[in-house]
Amino acid sequence: MRRELFLRIVNALENHSAFFQQRDDAVRRKGLSPLQKCTAVIRQLAYGVPVDHLDEYLRMGESTAIRYLRRPNADDVQRLLQIHDERHGFPGMLGNLDCMHWK
Repeated sequence: MRRELFLRIVNALENHSAFFQQRDDAVRRKGLSPLQKCTAVIRQLAYGVPVDHLDEYLRMGESTAIRYLRRPNADDVQRLLQIHDERHGFPGMLGNLDCMHWK
């Protein structure tokens, strides 16, 4: 992936979700950076690696890595449905459309 694309994805996720923002923990230490969090998610999706595989590479525990691949909530689904309708003209639909059976 090109660096510019990766940084655009990181920036979009950081602006969209509090999960992807860097925060301080209970003892005021800096948490994981948005770059680390996005790298973890992309590696999980691209290579299908288990979440505990990221421990040493990104210094991220399994329970932390799982949080960034959460299921979409109701607001997420509504937003995705609206975006899909605006871009493709198929309201109320997520995913692919199988057109093989159309006449």
